[in-house]
Amino acid sequence: MKLLAAHIPPLAHELTELCAGLVVKDLAALPPRDLLLVLDSSERPGPAVRRLRLSASRLVPRLHVQLGRTFRHGGPLGRFYAQVQADLVGSTLQAVRAVAGDRIAILEFRGSPSGEPRALLLELFGPAANLYLLGKQDQVLACLVPPPTPKAGQTPRIVVGEPWAAPAGAGPVGPQPDLEDSFPTPSDPAPQAGAPLSWRIESALGPVAEQQHIEEGRKDLSQRLQRKIQSTETRLKGLHDRRLATQDMQRVQQDGELLKAAIGQWKRGAKTIVLADWFDEGMPERSLELDPKLDPQANVQRYFARFKKLQRAAQNVHGEIEELESRLARLQAALAEVDTSDAPWDLEQTAVEQGLLDPRQVSDERKKKAPAARLPYRTFEACDGSEIRVGKSARDNDDLTFRHARGSDLWLHTADAPGSHVILRAERQREPAPEAIVDAALLAVYFSPLKEAGRASVHVVHQKQVQKPKGAKPGLVTLAGGKRIVVRADEERLKRLLRTQG
Repeated sequence: MKLLAAHIPPLAHELTELCAGLVVKDLAALPPRDLLLVLDSSERPGPAVRRLRLSASRLVPRLHVQLGRTFRHGGPLGRFYAQVQADLVGSTLQAVRAVAGDRIAILEFRGSPSGEPRALLLELFGPAANLYLLGKQDQVLACLVPPPTPKAGQTPRIVVGEPWAAPAGAGPVGPQPDLEDSFPTPSDPAPQAGAPLSWRIESALGPVAEQQHIEEGRKDLSQRLQRKIQSTETRLKGLHDRRLATQDMQRVQQDGELLKAAIGQWKRGAKTIVLADWFDEGMPERSLELDPKLDPQANVQRYFARFKKLQRAAQNVHGEIEELESRLARLQAALAEVDTSDAPWDLEQTAVEQGLLDPRQVSDERKKKAPAARLPYRTFEACDGSEIRVGKSARDNDDLTFRHARGSDLWLHTADAPGSHVILRAERQREPAPEAIVDAALLAVYFSPLKEAGRASVHVVHQKQVQKPKGAKPGLVTLAGGKRIVVRADEERLKRLLRTQG
């Protein structure tokens, strides 16, 4: 069942009789495609307010006085609803008319806050249904559903800022049945007298729209839960892999001890070393992998750092697995309820309250700002308030060093490993404080493969002494001066620094 072109004139007559001359008291947004006008009828016999339903629903687009219950929307208004509210609340509905002999109705208003004429035009074209806010000379000020992009060489029918244009081929074809013949007589009496056509439409299409609302809610909630289940299963797999890796942590520690005892037997550049494994009773030969970019001391530290990381993981991984398995079971139980629920939004609210789903983040388009330009660095604050900048990638390192730093700034980088370029901003004609330099050096180590090392050597030089060789790969530079400092691991200082990231 749907509204036909022949239905619109008698329906428009009924709505004009009931609602013409009433002031728009409020507007209820019913996303994604419905709108409810609340009209003040307190000076007339009958109900104190009339509620006028305009729906551009793809399945059941309709227009009628709303007599039954409605679903309320609790989120922020979108741009269309906000503009309609600003332009129509306080205005007076003049008339409801049929347009172009087709499934189109227009509601005309006077006394809008802008002082200019306003209208709502509803196209009841099924999947192509839409609702427009019109200004003087039928100028389209806003549309509920963005019009489709026209094919190459075609002119769009609807353009915001231009007059509304009727669709091609508008108008009925052949005789059409009366509204009373199209919709059955309602089995229940109308809650209010005086709107028989509206009650027929609402009684016939309302349950269809309600069922559609429920099914869309089920589908949306099911998709949200399935995405959450998938991400939880992925995290759970990672934890199981981590637990499996912790089983080798004793071997990693032993390999570190083997390397430490043989530290003078290889130089930087070696990829492997073969040593007698004196942790095994038969002392067989054992081949250990080395990082050719690191010196022997850093390679030893790398093994011990991995051991410590595995040791920490072993302490927490079992509890984390139990927690995720419990969450996964609750998510799966919630998903099993969705298909039989008549109120999926209540299920969703329960899942949010239990921490299984995140609250919806519905943005208000009026508050959207242009995205800020991407910076090639992270920023931190040193103990004396100085700004520390840390490059995000090899290309970003070049950009930071040569486009986002002054010559008097200090440049820092780990001496024995690749890593981020670090810039400690210096005030003019004033050298940074020694403690600020230590902060910057600690970040240089943290954003390098040596982050787990107990100590590391760091280059410190003024930015003007850093040069980029012609044709060098991203991040590679040469230094003309400067010094090395040794920085020791300081967990509390590092935590304080990381909290300042902004």
